Amino acid sequence: MSDKKQPVPAKASSAPVKPQSNAGEIDAFIRQARSLAASATGSGRLILALDATMSRQPTWDLATKLQGEMFDAAGKAGTLSVQLAYFRGLGECRSSAFVADTDALKTLMTRIVCRSGTTQIGKVLTHALKETAKAKVSALVYIGDAMEENIDDLAQKAGSLGLHGVPVFVFQEGHDSGAEKAFKEIARLSKGAWFRFDRRAAATLAGLLSAVAVYATGGLKALEARDRPGDRLLIEHLRGGRN
Repeated sequence: MSDKKQPVPAKASSAPVKPQSNAGEIDAFIRQARSLAASATGSGRLILALDATMSRQPTWDLATKLQGEMFDAAGKAGTLSVQLAYFRGLGECRSSAFVADTDALKTLMTRIVCRSGTTQIGKVLTHALKETAKAKVSALVYIGDAMEENIDDLAQKAGSLGLHGVPVFVFQEGHDSGAEKAFKEIARLSKGAWFRFDRRAAATLAGLLSAVAVYATGGLKALEARDRPGDRLLIEHLRGGRN
């Protein structure tokens, strides 16, 4: 999983404070203050992580179509930046930069071809922890159908994400009982939610993904204000409903 370097904050100067500022410095300060205010409210960073092993190609194609719903929904609640993360093959686990428009993410997703391999969910969770240590991640969405790792290791990482305020919303395709047990535990420990990724109910799935995007940008208040079926279902899960 590649880490994107963040700008290094400038060191505080030890020089004495100037008695007054010129107009240019004042304008610069105002622009910076507005920028900080905008980023503090109504904005979110979401990681969209997918199992890209060979069995996932149909799900990957559907997720590529549905990701536009996330941006469209979040646009009314604030600004959403999404990072694509995926694993496939023999130890390949990668992530993109955070992007803020649906076309850029769709372009990234359409370039990726699924390859056979085993799951690397632990790497995804570790990556999310590293990202939120650099800049707050509002939520992690994970889509997959299998789990071939140590459940205790995954549980520990999921618990750490919960402590850092990064809920994991797990969408499971299929009915593998072992994967379901692990996915529900990841969701519970991270204070997220578990859902079935059902290709036969694309509209319901799109509603849930858009609800996650709204939550990532505006929290529970934004979900309650929009009040769509997917929003109400997500609220129920977040408040201790049906995981």
